[in-house]
Amino acid sequence: MNIAAKDNAFRARSKKQSQLGWLGLSLTLLTAGCERPAVNSPTIPAKTAATVSTNHPAIPLPDSTRLVLVPLGGESALDKQIALAQQQVRGGGNTGAALEKLGWLFVSKARVSFDPGFHKLAEQCALSLEELQPGAPEALLLRGHVLQNLHRFQEAEPLARQLVAQRGRAFDHGLLGDVLMEQGRLNEAIAAYQQMADLKPDLHAYTRAAHVRWLKGDLEGAVEMIQLALSAASPRDAESAAWVYTRMAIYQLQAGQIEESLQHSAAALEFQKDYPPALLVRGRCLLAGGKFEEAIEPLKQAAALNPLPEYQWTLAEALRAANRIGLAEAVEQQIKNHGATADPRTFSLFLATRGENFTQAIQLAEEELSARQDVFTQDALAWALAAAGRWSDAVVPMRLALAEGTRDARLFLHAGIIASRTGDAAKAEHYFTGAHSLSQTLLPSEQAQLEKYSPRS
Repeated sequence: MNIAAKDNAFRARSKKQSQLGWLGLSLTLLTAGCERPAVNSPTIPAKTAATVSTNHPAIPLPDSTRLVLVPLGGESALDKQIALAQQQVRGGGNTGAALEKLGWLFVSKARVSFDPGFHKLAEQCALSLEELQPGAPEALLLRGHVLQNLHRFQEAEPLARQLVAQRGRAFDHGLLGDVLMEQGRLNEAIAAYQQMADLKPDLHAYTRAAHVRWLKGDLEGAVEMIQLALSAASPRDAESAAWVYTRMAIYQLQAGQIEESLQHSAAALEFQKDYPPALLVRGRCLLAGGKFEEAIEPLKQAAALNPLPEYQWTLAEALRAANRIGLAEAVEQQIKNHGATADPRTFSLFLATRGENFTQAIQLAEEELSARQDVFTQDALAWALAAAGRWSDAVVPMRLALAEGTRDARLFLHAGIIASRTGDAAKAEHYFTGAHSLSQTLLPSEQAQLEKYSPRS
């Protein structure tokens, strides 16, 4: 049965799919249209732990488990779940299932605390599980997911491919799609996501479909998919729900729907109190509305909870716009102190935009590109080269950054400036027009650059 859609190209595979009117999620629909996580996908539920083989008697724990059994303390519900899982691992019996459960709990802790150290603990759980049960797909999925979150995409890819070949569950295809997408192999990623959606059309598939559509320039289609994800969100997985509401807020900000974006970021904060991504979007909405003083508080809170360059840079921009120069400089110094290790790509963009340390900006972008060849890393390299005055060298990576049709104000701004400085006035005007149409998503200093190169009277 064919289901009516933009391209009439997808097919229902069940009554439930027919009722929802999308769930075939064909490759053609995923790539519909001609449109930046970052964002990551929601956490894979820890309940998959029950699938580990239970046919193992109590055996001595590997030495590798010592680190993951160190008590963490803490009084949150998640902390107590971790403590209980640690106790279950120590108790023996079904050690494999207990280790897997503990690993996914560490993944959840990493997401809510924004502390990558918990991903390392999750990886250790996976390695211990692998030692107990060599080749266990549960260990492969957990470790692959951790490697993806640690931006070790090339290490994660063979694990994902082994999973797909060995058992081929929805999350296996999802992991493969994630690592391929981050490496800039978007068409391969879409094929993997298609398999994921065919097997299990759910919140995790919807959010990936939304992001792919956005990367391909289809903002309307991205909103359509994220609305399905919103309908599947549940307070039982509050962090994933907050993440989905934040994605909707980001799409609405790009669409110029500032009030709606504020409403969805507020809804995200209802699911997850003090959720840094939602606070960041709220701050960006206030910046877009020229409410610089009002933007400072949510951005300050977000940067304190998740002190990554993206958060600190946005806070510094708000402080400068509010004429709090001393405070802005203090935040910028924090970026310079830790940005190269915390987030090399964003730090490279920061340096290039500020016109500082071009050599380091280029080096960071080139190193990032060796592992991550997506459109935004290509843009970072192009912008660093441009900032160093190497305009002709910037042309190729800028073209690659635009190759998927992504509609992003920062990409358009950089492309317009590079085209302008390399003598292509027609292209420059085209890209500047695109940047102006999305200028509410630019930082104040970037808006100033746009006005400098393409003033609007």
